[in-house]
Amino acid sequence: MEKKIKEIKERKESFQTDSGISIERSYPAQERPLEKAGAFPFTRGVHEAGYRSRLWTMRQYAGFSTAEESNKRYHYLLGQGTTGLSVAFDLPTQIGYDSDHDFADGEVGKVGVAIDSIRDMEILFKGIPLEKISTSMTINATAYILLALYVGVAKKQGADIRLLSGTVQNDILKEYAARGTYIYPPKPSMKIITDIFEYCSKELPKWNTISVSGYHIREAGSNAVQELAFTLANGKAYLEAAIDAGLDINVFAKRISFFFNAHNNFFEEVAKFRAARRMWAKITKSLGATEARAQKLRFHTQTGGSTLTAQQPLNNISRVTMQALSAVLGGTQSLHTNGYDEALALPTEQAARIALRSQQVIAFESGVTDTVDPLAGSHFVEELTDQVEAAAAKYMEKIDAMGGAVSAIEAGYIQEEIARSAYQYQKDIESRDKIIVGMNQFTVEEKLNPDLLKIDDSIRVLQSEKLQKLRSERNNAQVKRLLAELSQTAKDGRNVMPVVVEAVEAETTLGEISDELRKIFGEYQG
Repeated sequence: MEKKIKEIKERKESFQTDSGISIERSYPAQERPLEKAGAFPFTRGVHEAGYRSRLWTMRQYAGFSTAEESNKRYHYLLGQGTTGLSVAFDLPTQIGYDSDHDFADGEVGKVGVAIDSIRDMEILFKGIPLEKISTSMTINATAYILLALYVGVAKKQGADIRLLSGTVQNDILKEYAARGTYIYPPKPSMKIITDIFEYCSKELPKWNTISVSGYHIREAGSNAVQELAFTLANGKAYLEAAIDAGLDINVFAKRISFFFNAHNNFFEEVAKFRAARRMWAKITKSLGATEARAQKLRFHTQTGGSTLTAQQPLNNISRVTMQALSAVLGGTQSLHTNGYDEALALPTEQAARIALRSQQVIAFESGVTDTVDPLAGSHFVEELTDQVEAAAAKYMEKIDAMGGAVSAIEAGYIQEEIARSAYQYQKDIESRDKIIVGMNQFTVEEKLNPDLLKIDDSIRVLQSEKLQKLRSERNNAQVKRLLAELSQTAKDGRNVMPVVVEAVEAETTLGEISDELRKIFGEYQG
């Protein structure tokens, strides 16, 4: 008598990634041609030897309170093995207001460091030779000013500015779509970005002039496919703007980098990173890039801030480690790992150290860095890479049909798609279709951790006193002349960067420069 095969009962009716891509029970073996790492379209990585030749840059995002306090944290992190700095700026700095402006009240030094002038920037990097360290600055609307300040400080150090390496995020399109720290309308903002491209191609050849950021798109609630599609659409818009400005894609595309989020769905994140390289290679080639370096997508990754839970915060160490591993297996060039306490406050030194140690354990103990793209050939990973690419390509086709990323943002399409995804994700958490350990399941009663880093409101008073002293000691006639020159330069459509560098060296403040261009360009009303 034939024995009846018992049907296997699965945990759920269907399994999907966070982007809604169906996951099969198993994937049949397939013969797939696998190109070499370092070869077009770079699915397996942009370097032939992967991490066997060089590990990723280990960054820790830091910046809070005053330049003095942030400088202490930078020295601490460098002493713990950080190989690159990532600077966080406070909200007034991000949106172009000095610390003594009425709009800055209650925000000075809270989510990053307050930078009002070249004096603050000098203190921020005191004792740190800018020729020898790579610095990433998460700044967008005022990126042109912060870059000018960085150049000014490097000159004061006696550095050869042609040797400076680092990145300004400089991605204004995602601010309109997801984050909100914009100042000027899209068109003049895009002009400033191309000014930075042109200036750096001549003066700072090693500097990454833009980091096209999917990170904040993801933090605003997008899924992995949307993060990829909207980020690459923005990147394509920057390429087209630079080409329209007469710049050579084989020159400026080499200095474009990307900034992605590493979220919880491990294999989808790996697939996203692999698909991103492949898609960008095709985009750059289609727009005329013929040199391999101009076709390569290089990216920084940060673990998902929105995935951190205030409940049972030590669980975040496991989350961050898994997310960091997905970025490494996906081939990141640079990585920041979040502190376990960041859902509650700015990270303490202990939390920042554990986050960095997580990267170091992956790099030196796990063995995953010993071979290139170790998940290549996995039937699941290869199929998922193809599916993520196909789904992202559909979004990009819609955006192209609207006239590109700027038009899609102006029409509200990208914002609506992100909002829809965020709403669904929250619904899934509330219905427990998605389990968040320690938050909606496996909960315990907890006491608030008293050892949190808090920023005193007196920081604004200190910064205001510094500004008052600066304005009394500088050459105000020179500042007035340079602001008038900046205004005329902007009206004429010329490159603003040279005069902005001169202005910050003359101790013109960030707020004064921002306000001068507000008069010319106006402010964006989102």
